[in-house]
Formats: sequence, C-alpha cells, structure tokens
Amino acid sequence: MARQRLRSAGWPPTTPPPAAAPQCGLCERAVQATSRHHLVPREEGGRFGPTVDLCQPCHSSVHRFLSNRNIARHYPSVEALRAAEELQTYLRWIRKQRVERIVNRRGGG
Repeated sequence: MARQRLRSAGWPPTTPPPAAAPQCGLCERAVQATSRHHLVPREEGGRFGPTVDLCQPCHSSVHRFLSNRNIARHYPSVEALRAAEELQTYLRWIRKQRVERIVNRRGGG
C-alpha cells in the first residue's frame, strides 16, 4: 500500500514571518522607515564612504544643527554623532517620543 504524507493545516507556512522593524542608527529606536546618511557628506568627499540608516527626524536634525563641513571634520562616525554637543537636547527629546507621533515638518500638506 502506498504511504501517504499527512500535512498539518498551515504547514509549510504560506507567509514569511514579519521582518524586524528598521532601527535608527542615531536615536536607536525601532522606526517605520529609515534613510541613508553618509557619515562624511557627499559634498565633502564621502560619496563612496560609510553610511548609516537614520529615521527621517534624526536625519533632518543632523543637517539642521550641523553643517556638512562640520560633520565631515568632527563627526565621521555614528558614535561621534551621538556625542555631538549640538544634538544632545534633540536626542534626549526624540528618545522619549513614540514613532507614530512624529511628523516630518518639511512635508507638504
């Protein structure tokens, strides 16, 4: 007699497990989306250099509080950015915020 294989319901799984939420490299929160930040700005010669994924509020704030030249000279790593005096007040604030509540002020509408 031929042997039959029984399959339990739902096996093998038809949908992949949910992917982990991306994490911001600066504020270290789990966020919905990230953007690539060049640790040495492209304008300062960092086009092919190392990058880090940042949430949009952090990415915007880095460029708001620090010039590209200043980033290139003094903050060429994530650790250096986290320690930047200009970002400390912002980082203390952002780490307390829920991701859903932060709105990109530059967006239209």
